[in-house]
Amino acid sequence: MDSINLIEQEVKGTKLWDTEGALRSTAHEDVLAFCFVAKALSEPIRVLVTGAAGQIAYSLLYSLAKGDVFGKEQPLVLVLLDITPMMTVLDGVIMELQDCALPLLREVIATDKEEVAFKDIDIAILVGSMPRREGMERKELLKANVKIFKSQGAALDKYAKKTVKVVVVGNPANTNCLTASKSAPSIPKENFSCLTRLDHNRAKAQIALRLGVTANDVKNVIIWGNHSSTQYPDVTHAKVKVQGKEVGVYEAVKNDSWLKGDFITTVQQRGAAVIKARKLSSAMSAAKAICDHVRDIWFGTPEGEFVSMGVISDGNSYGIPEDFLYSFPVVIKDKTWKFVEGLPINDFSREKMDLTAKELMEEKESAVEFISSA
Repeated sequence: MDSINLIEQEVKGTKLWDTEGALRSTAHEDVLAFCFVAKALSEPIRVLVTGAAGQIAYSLLYSLAKGDVFGKEQPLVLVLLDITPMMTVLDGVIMELQDCALPLLREVIATDKEEVAFKDIDIAILVGSMPRREGMERKELLKANVKIFKSQGAALDKYAKKTVKVVVVGNPANTNCLTASKSAPSIPKENFSCLTRLDHNRAKAQIALRLGVTANDVKNVIIWGNHSSTQYPDVTHAKVKVQGKEVGVYEAVKNDSWLKGDFITTVQQRGAAVIKARKLSSAMSAAKAICDHVRDIWFGTPEGEFVSMGVISDGNSYGIPEDFLYSFPVVIKDKTWKFVEGLPINDFSREKMDLTAKELMEEKESAVEFISSA
């Protein structure tokens, strides 16, 4: 703060100011605006991570704390929530964060109490959820998670800032996000999103590997629908840079059967493939996707690019029923997302989009039943 005040004093000490202390020109107002922005950045934001003793959080927290997500000038307070038996593990996580000696990390708070965790937070990253156990029916999993996310939604409603941005990662992410949103009626529905960025990144990577380019050369892939094996990875509107020229992915790949077959199933089943290989679910890639998702909320999407995000379906132009938490292509500016409009949908895509919507309808019906009885 002292260095920022010094900048402002130095600016005021120049001939940019007249004898009344007013700026001489509107161009110089930008300098003062910079000072005000810098002051705002000096105030730490409060970032909550649930399931904070888990492996995804372990891969996530360092990136959050060192400035990869909110910028290299934005200090933050990390609030870590987990269940009581995991508090000793969280003690170790705190020690490691302290030992990283990160200048932006002002404080770390570990708790098992929702009223502490959700108090005045700016960002909530809800990673923790009930994992599916052997022999557990999907309906049982939904019921267990409805209880968790109904409680966390109520805590958001009661304790968090009304401007809080909420990102749900814990599966089933779409329906957990809808449950949390419905349990926090004072927070705008548009402030809730769920993570399909991992699927989005997987789709980009598969195209890049196929064409021998980098993932940054691929843009505007879409994940439609549910974060499950019914999701629809769509590259109909995607572009790729090949030898300096940007072309459509279908034109570049020149293999429609792969794009409509193995490409889709590889992305849909990638999580299961990771579990089969390493006997643990995706953590490093999930943490990277969370960082990408939250950074885009914070800073916006690049010009000419869109990303995939599970958001409330109200007002969409793609024939998806309202009051769903469905993954769409979106652009983001000033921390506000908007649907990408006007993309033509062919018959193949329509069938895939409706199939994943049907699954979400079934999940929603079960969740609403559990919410009302919980």
